[in-house]
Amino acid sequence: MKFSLPHCGLLATLVSLASATALTYQLNANEQACFFTSVEDKGAKIAFYFAVQSGGSFDVDYVVIGPNEKVIMEGEKERQGDFVFTASETGEYRFCFNNEMSTFSDKYVDFEIAVENEARASLPSKQGTSPEQTTALEESIFKLSGQLSTITRNQKYFRTRENRNFSTVRSTEKRIFNLSIIESLMMVCMALLQVFIVRFFFQVSSTMDFQSVKKLMVSPQGARKGYV
Repeated sequence: MKFSLPHCGLLATLVSLASATALTYQLNANEQACFFTSVEDKGAKIAFYFAVQSGGSFDVDYVVIGPNEKVIMEGEKERQGDFVFTASETGEYRFCFNNEMSTFSDKYVDFEIAVENEARASLPSKQGTSPEQTTALEESIFKLSGQLSTITRNQKYFRTRENRNFSTVRSTEKRIFNLSIIESLMMVCMALLQVFIVRFFFQVSSTMDFQSVKKLMVSPQGARKGYV
């Protein structure tokens, strides 16, 4: 399938209308981290996606703050979220994650912030091409763009599931290993305690037998001295 110059120009324009940032961040215990994006056009669409990949109960607090410190959305102990909202004002938007609920657990948060404009690009006309053909091509390209977004979202979902399951398996293996070590140490301690108790009983029994024999040996001598 070949694309002509107008088609390539439309694709380039569509790419320039959207800007996205995808990151994976390690959120330490008792830490709050914020990330910023700037919106230059009023009415632009802002897509915000996040998912806790590993750590603790896979939950985190989040808040989105717009210009003039206006809280747009917030949530507590959420595992993941996928939101799209319209920027009512131009300026800097702040996306914050809070892990102050955790005392020891660090968490890995995968998130993406995308800013898109609603305006559609106009397809350059070409000789011999009707407006209906141009509109159909434009709609096909936007349809393909939507399908690609759906595929990307499904990939993120399965990636999150895989990371969480892998984290659960590692946590279970660690607990089994620690429990095995504790059981082994308890068995060794019980064996040493049994040996100590048996040796103690034998020592006490030997001491009592020795004292009894000594008394039997001393008693006749004492009787003879009494008669003399």
